[in-house]
Amino acid sequence: MLVTLENHLLSVGIKTKGAELCSIVRKDCSLEYIWSGDPAIWGKTSPVLFPIVGSLKDNSYIYNGQRYTLSRHGFARDAEFALVEGDASRAVFVLRDSPASLKNYPFHFDLYLKYELDGDSLVVTYEVMNTGPAVLYFSIGGHPAFRVPLVEGISYEDYYLQFETTENAPRWPISADGLIQPLAESFLNHRDRIELSRNLFEKDALVFKHLLSTKVSLRAASNNHGLDFHFNGFPYLGLWAAKGGDFVCIEPWCGIADAVGHDQLLAEKEGIETLPSGQHWRRQWRVSCF
Repeated sequence: MLVTLENHLLSVGIKTKGAELCSIVRKDCSLEYIWSGDPAIWGKTSPVLFPIVGSLKDNSYIYNGQRYTLSRHGFARDAEFALVEGDASRAVFVLRDSPASLKNYPFHFDLYLKYELDGDSLVVTYEVMNTGPAVLYFSIGGHPAFRVPLVEGISYEDYYLQFETTENAPRWPISADGLIQPLAESFLNHRDRIELSRNLFEKDALVFKHLLSTKVSLRAASNNHGLDFHFNGFPYLGLWAAKGGDFVCIEPWCGIADAVGHDQLLAEKEGIETLPSGQHWRRQWRVSCF
């Protein structure tokens, strides 16, 4: 099912499968900001990464002495969410644990995805409730894919990503099996901009830890249309595009793929969130379209 939100500036589409954002249209210029989801290249548009971000070592983890299996980015992106609340400009979706999820993720939870329009912005909120008796271990992240180029007549290479402040941040390389390598590579050296190119993601995503910036903008010098992406509260950021894909993913993460040498103990995983019984956890990102 497709849920549509609208205000005077934006029209937004969200699928109940995966609570996946699939469209942001700026109405005054009929401009679509979200990638089409062409299955021949990459069939997703904005998957929700839960209860892990990225890959586990051997696709498995150990909890309370037992080994469990989870595939890359977890199961929420392929699950059917229920629409539980909403109006013309706001929608709230929920995914709860089930007998199927408990087989490989032995935790009780409610995962809420909230989408709300605010002028020219879409605000996306993740809320996790621990409905079980034990501490809940989880990671969560966004993976929205934004169209590049946004308009006709300019190329992918005309665009760049602009950070709000000068960064000195290495990238953390990803191994062939999707794990974080032990040695970082020099990348952002007194720079606040990444020029987009078709070969930028040849070695998989650009992964950054603990950037100073909490905003990154997609812009083109030859056109006034772009977006501002705010990700305060997310310690990791991924940037990625599939080969041949006319998009760039801006991915705010609370969590990260396993390191190559990780011992697979869930409680010791880098970036893992811990939530006591009966407590709730909340983060949000915002995209402003111009």
